[in-house]
Amino acid sequence: MTRPPVLDEAAGRPAGPPAGQLAAGQQPAGEHPAGRRQADGRQAVPPSSRPAGQARWHPRLPGRRPPTLVRGAGVTVHGQIEDWLADEIATGRLAPGDRLPPEADLAAWLGVSRMTLRQALAELAKRGLVTRALGRSGGTFVAEPKLEQDLTVLTGFSERLRRHGLVAGARVLAATEVAAGATAAAALGVAAGDPLFEVRRLRLAGGEPILIEHSLFPAALFPGLLGHRLDGSLYALIEERYGQRPHRARECLEPVTAGVRESEALGVPEGAPLMLVERTAYSRAGVPLEFARDLFRGDRTRVVLWTPELPGLA
Repeated sequence: MTRPPVLDEAAGRPAGPPAGQLAAGQQPAGEHPAGRRQADGRQAVPPSSRPAGQARWHPRLPGRRPPTLVRGAGVTVHGQIEDWLADEIATGRLAPGDRLPPEADLAAWLGVSRMTLRQALAELAKRGLVTRALGRSGGTFVAEPKLEQDLTVLTGFSERLRRHGLVAGARVLAATEVAAGATAAAALGVAAGDPLFEVRRLRLAGGEPILIEHSLFPAALFPGLLGHRLDGSLYALIEERYGQRPHRARECLEPVTAGVRESEALGVPEGAPLMLVERTAYSRAGVPLEFARDLFRGDRTRVVLWTPELPGLA
């Protein structure tokens, strides 16, 4: 439902800012929101995805009241504000690209100090729900929704992005033949020192770096693999060219942090949270086809698991 704009009661028309001031979300002449840079130097989120003509969210819209904040032992005010804003984002009342009101205004409306509000915003930024940009047209903006990594089914990155309506891209960082180390040899069922094809790629979602892929394939199963184009779906490639289709996989998850190389490749600060997914993919016949170690940005992805029904329960 379209939210009503704040009206100038005297004139009966939408109220505008005082002369010389910018309305909430309005950009200076010649400047586009896509040109903003965040505090860590990364590109800010694109303009709001809210449909044209729909009023921007603001806490002082008619009918809006601040959340009730409980002050007492065992609860924190900034945690309650964090949960409230996260709920506004999850339900769509705050859309990707929406700009939150200035800290002073929002803190006053909530009845808290700016320090308390900043704690809540900092936690939301860590969770990847908001981004913060510096400069004259900066502020706090709702981030694009995270990409879901559903580990219940085995699908390639390209297929997952298609389900989100995004275009997948790949930038090949390395493609070479290497000797199998002990860990890779055990996973792929080959002898240590056997030849493997190593493919390292930076995967993109809508042009934005999302993960670093590091895949190893048995050279005996996929002769000439490195001679093919490697910037598309590797799973589709090995199925079409070699008749091998990954059917199931064993995947292990481990939280890690970005080092210098990961920081530069993914465009995140050094020390930023990443999710390491170690995977061994098998054919329907149980033949190991791939051993991979993928690094996902923690601020842009989340993992989803569906569990089977517990035995003995109705």
